[in-house]
Amino acid sequence: MSNISLIIEERAANIGNFMVGRLLPFRQKRAVGPFVFIDHMGPVKMSERENMEVLPHPHIGLSTLTFLFDGAIMHRDSIGSEVEIQPGAVNWMTAGSGVVHSERTPERLQDSTKSLHGLQIWVALPKELEETSPSFTHIDANQIPKWQDGDVRFKLIAGEALDKKSPVPVHSKLYFIEIKSQNATKVSIGDKLYGESALYILEGSISSEGNEYGPKQILIAKDAKLCEFDIGEHSTVYIFGGEPFPEERYIDWNFVSSSKERLAKAKEDWVNQKFPKVVGETDFVPYPTFKKS
Repeated sequence: MSNISLIIEERAANIGNFMVGRLLPFRQKRAVGPFVFIDHMGPVKMSERENMEVLPHPHIGLSTLTFLFDGAIMHRDSIGSEVEIQPGAVNWMTAGSGVVHSERTPERLQDSTKSLHGLQIWVALPKELEETSPSFTHIDANQIPKWQDGDVRFKLIAGEALDKKSPVPVHSKLYFIEIKSQNATKVSIGDKLYGESALYILEGSISSEGNEYGPKQILIAKDAKLCEFDIGEHSTVYIFGGEPFPEERYIDWNFVSSSKERLAKAKEDWVNQKFPKVVGETDFVPYPTFKKS
């Protein structure tokens, strides 16, 4: 019997002046462990007249994880952080009771050709931490645990798994693992995983139980303990998941909460501009008006 319960295909989504590939949430699978949202940015080439300009926007009840493969993003937030994220590093921002941030092409790159490629991830907070004070941590690429096993290279970008622990200050039991192959080989790590688990294919391929899968697909596992597959040569995949929360999480725009009433309050506060400000920023993203079909 197959260990794959669901296959999610990447879907195009517009986040302002930038197109992304939406992976989570999906109508048949709203979350994997505490992971409630994943966007695949790029790969995109931008001219000297094009830049990433994500204006200040709010979050509550989650942590954001930004991980780049290529390019650079300048992050500014209402906590006072101003950090340029580079490939392989991790920006981890915990919104808690409320934070506002912007994401832009760094000034040094704005008048030149540039590229951008990476993942934007939201991780829900445990119910008891949903109203925690906002915080921000930047982890350099050289701080991420990495190792090689035969023809396969591993990185533990966040969480705990495979007898390793990432320095990213997560708030629940989870893992986000990068696996890169040089040659085709078998990967068997199920005995080191826990909770719910999924596999995202960035490039290359994997095969499992006679079926082959390619880029821009998420494979949802029935049982993390049965995580075993053949990875193709020159492939990159990400395995993520962890312990799910007992309460359902709701999403309204950029807000995540176990309470619909809290989501309504966050919307009201943003419309009335009661969230904290990002120093030096005057523009902002208005709460969207969703058209009913």
